[in-house]
Amino acid sequence: MNCSNRSAERELAERASLCRDSAILFTFVKVAVLGSVFSLATAGNALLLYVLWRKRRRKTRSQLFLLHLCLADLLVALFQVLPQLSVEITRRARGSELACSRALKYVQLVGMFASTYTIVAMAVDHYYHAACRHAVSFFTTGSCRRYTAIGAAWAMSFAFSAPQLLLVLSVQDAAGQRAHHCWATFAEPWGNKIYVTWLTLSVFVLPLLVLLFCQVKMCRGIYSNMKRKALPSDASQARTCSRAVSSAALKTLKMTCVVTVLYTLCWSPFFVLQLWSAWSPGGAPADGATFGIIMLLASVNSCMKPWVYLYYS
Repeated sequence: MNCSNRSAERELAERASLCRDSAILFTFVKVAVLGSVFSLATAGNALLLYVLWRKRRRKTRSQLFLLHLCLADLLVALFQVLPQLSVEITRRARGSELACSRALKYVQLVGMFASTYTIVAMAVDHYYHAACRHAVSFFTTGSCRRYTAIGAAWAMSFAFSAPQLLLVLSVQDAAGQRAHHCWATFAEPWGNKIYVTWLTLSVFVLPLLVLLFCQVKMCRGIYSNMKRKALPSDASQARTCSRAVSSAALKTLKMTCVVTVLYTLCWSPFFVLQLWSAWSPGGAPADGATFGIIMLLASVNSCMKPWVYLYYS
């Protein structure tokens, strides 16, 4: 009997040691990924700012939007990725409490909204330019329309992030133990469901639908324009005009398509997990490898976008 008990204890000790080793390895992987994401995001956005400054006299349609996209992505890198990286490195409750402050969470949410809404504003501006150039109104002035769109994107970002300042945040998990995750508490059980659903719709679903609408319309407009330019009798002039008209529009369309695909692939698991946790908290993973991988995947989006902008700018 004693031999059997000792064998069971030895097996349990080996399993516990294996679990600790796996946790340490996964923590190392998270630190490495987050460090790489932060480095690539800051370097990419810094390089993009330099390129935009060098090309400041060209005043293309996308420069203003790329500048504000760069600022929004820097917010994400500095106030979302960097605090998460510092918590993973220190593994201290004080670091988690600082990362869980209302002001920091508000800035993080502003960065998420601004990054999404600015790319939506750029897509809407280019769609309006391609489809509604014949309309005569106050907004036909290109610079006025672009500044209005940028201002609206930032104003909506600050306004829609305001509820985050009213939430009560803590660094305790569901069992009341110390954890390195930030949790919001609500007075009513349905509060979390409403808030998470609202964030999913306002940050992910509705902007994605607007982007898809603009891209489909722009594709149809470019195709119709190329067919119309092929009608003149001078075939060489038609081909030259068609290439000139379509190259800039195609470049912007390709860029927004790539950004939309990246955003969908990186953030859809995160929002699905958030909805799952809100509407069925018992079955959703709240920690572990699955949870960590989904969080890391969401962070990867911020380091890839500036390099996409650089490629197409």
